[in-house]
Amino acid sequence: MLATRTLLPSDLDLICRHRVAMFTDGGRRAPSDLAEMDRAFRLWLEPRLADGRYFGFMVEERPNAIAGIGLMELDWPPHPSHQDDGRRGYVLNMFVEPPYRKQGIAQMLLDRTDQEFERRGLKYAILHTTSAGRSLYEQAGWQPTTEMSKLL
Repeated sequence: MLATRTLLPSDLDLICRHRVAMFTDGGRRAPSDLAEMDRAFRLWLEPRLADGRYFGFMVEERPNAIAGIGLMELDWPPHPSHQDDGRRGYVLNMFVEPPYRKQGIAQMLLDRTDQEFERRGLKYAILHTTSAGRSLYEQAGWQPTTEMSKLL
């Protein structure tokens, strides 16, 4: 039986492991190439988990955590998509363990995300996805945007 719970500060190692696996599965790099990112992310995440700036959900098939999603509220200037609110919801680190994929768990996490953002009064949210994840998000009502990036 699956159970969903909110993230806890004690989930630090699990979230970090999921993040490395997410980037590895997405074809970004081998786990050994992500060690520096993992170290820096861990230092970044720990205080945010502790004070609630990073929040989200974990799905368990007890005693194992099998999926998770991270959420944040970003300070962002009002924008045509959210003209009266200087905030955005941000979704990151969605991960489902391979044996549990294609069973509706990711969709359930996105539904919980919508509910949580609504509870916090957030009206606009963003995320980044791989091509493999794009259809999941599109089916959940997410729209592609024109965002670009540049590594400096």
